[in-house]
Amino acid sequence: MTKEEMIALMADKSGISKKQAGEALTAFIGGVTTQLKKGQKVSFAGFGTFSVSKRKARTGRNPQTGDPIKIPATKVPVFKAGKNLKLAIKK
Repeated sequence: MTKEEMIALMADKSGISKKQAGEALTAFIGGVTTQLKKGQKVSFAGFGTFSVSKRKARTGRNPQTGDPIKIPATKVPVFKAGKNLKLAIKK
């Protein structure tokens, strides 16, 4: 599903315009991003939790040459599905 398809679905399900749904989705994404940048978790009971995970620096291999390369430490966004979401998908 694309962002445009999600906006259309949100507008249809909530009875608002596509413009309003687009603004709501943009605000949601911006809010989650802002909190993750601050190192905060964003939780929605039953749906899931967005958080930030730290990956340690490590040595990897260049797949073309096989030469070792240094991969720097980094932060990555993580989503852990909640119980209700897991159950909804199983059905």
